[in-house]
Amino acid sequence: MTWEMVIGLETHVELSTKTKIFCSCTTEFGGEPNTHCCPVCTGMPGSLPVLNRAVTEYAARAGLALGGAIQNRSIMSRKHYVYPDLPKAYQVSQYDLPLCVGGGITLSNGRRIDLTRIHIEEDAGKLVHVGREVLIDYNRGGVPLIEIVTEPDFRSADEVTEYMERLQTALRAIGVSDCRMQEGSMRCDVNISLRQVGAEKYGIRAEVKNLNSFTSVAAAIAYEFERQAEILEAGGTVVQETRSFDADTGITAPLRDKENADDYRYFPEPDIVPVLLTDELIDALRVALPEMPDAKLARYVAELGVAEADAKLLTKYSAVSRYFEAASEGVSPRTVASFMVSTMFAQVTTEAEREKWNPSVTAAMLRELIELIESGKVSRNVAKRVYSQMAEEGRAATAFLSAEDMEQFDDAKLTELCRAAVEGNPKSVADYLKGKDKALKAIVGAVMRETKGRADALETERIIKDIISESSVESV
Repeated sequence: MTWEMVIGLETHVELSTKTKIFCSCTTEFGGEPNTHCCPVCTGMPGSLPVLNRAVTEYAARAGLALGGAIQNRSIMSRKHYVYPDLPKAYQVSQYDLPLCVGGGITLSNGRRIDLTRIHIEEDAGKLVHVGREVLIDYNRGGVPLIEIVTEPDFRSADEVTEYMERLQTALRAIGVSDCRMQEGSMRCDVNISLRQVGAEKYGIRAEVKNLNSFTSVAAAIAYEFERQAEILEAGGTVVQETRSFDADTGITAPLRDKENADDYRYFPEPDIVPVLLTDELIDALRVALPEMPDAKLARYVAELGVAEADAKLLTKYSAVSRYFEAASEGVSPRTVASFMVSTMFAQVTTEAEREKWNPSVTAAMLRELIELIESGKVSRNVAKRVYSQMAEEGRAATAFLSAEDMEQFDDAKLTELCRAAVEGNPKSVADYLKGKDKALKAIVGAVMRETKGRADALETERIIKDIISESSVESV
């Protein structure tokens, strides 16, 4: 039989407020175990929670950015479960009256992933397994979360990955979360079932909990597809359950029976008044939203002429976008984008560094370097070398350029050098004519060595191709 997977996601995102959802403890990542907690966030008897206003506003901004409808009135609820990461035996969350309903994200294939709801809740503590012992760190307990729940609209792991990337980029752009999966500030639960292609009824689903990387999400989905398909092919029935995923083995394993809403015994949280958001506040939050990444990407491509692949990287991080736009004033945005992606990104490689994006080369300094490239005073190769010196010492390009660096090659001189390189490398020419494109690099390299890297490599390659083409036509 041919099986179709049906997937829904529950994504938990830690909000970037300075303090926790119901107390004044810091939300800073790390710290010695059990030093960022108090009687409120550990649920000690007699302590009373007070809802952090910033949490509701951050959550509302997320809902608006994703096209959801913000409710004027929502209610906090108690979600009961007995597990050591929550010492009070319940989690304060939302159930029947969430902060936001609806919304969605459209994928590159045109399919829309609809959101069911976005609600706010507190995070739980962290269990640390050391041999046969289990240690508990409550620093994370009480950190504010939004849970973003989708409809079962995904049909492949690729769709899930793209959705998560777009979600991550959008939430970073509006400043509500850093979405660092490696630090646990963005995690997801995957609900997956199988049905025969063409069937309308959903199969029995399994939920894989706490996946904290795109790689783990894709691997867990792939394993669950094979596991469930094997059960169904043998005439068995998939068990509705919650499963864990081992990133080392790529295998999911039973964790517990899948709970339903009745198992959690939801009821309104008596210690917290309803959350009330006025239309005026919701409108103000909507107006304050920045340009969203998808709109910015479209503008960069259509209006600024930036290559789409470069635009996708530049719009992934807000700080990078701001730097790019500042550096592009008065020069070619396409040249700036190309230089940033090919040269700067090669030196700023981690997600955390790109998120902060605070290079020693200021936007004004980069703009000056791009002006030198566009005027023909320096080649791209020289510019790359000079940029490395600029980044190391934090000084302008002119501090590292010699008269020889700025020696210009007129068309006649460059053509003469290219012709000599073609004549001096007959084997490479023959290989290129046989379809070996890499052979052309050897001829370009000869010109670059002769000019000590001052010639423009792209222009050099174009001229060499023209010379070889002319020679081959003449020989015929």
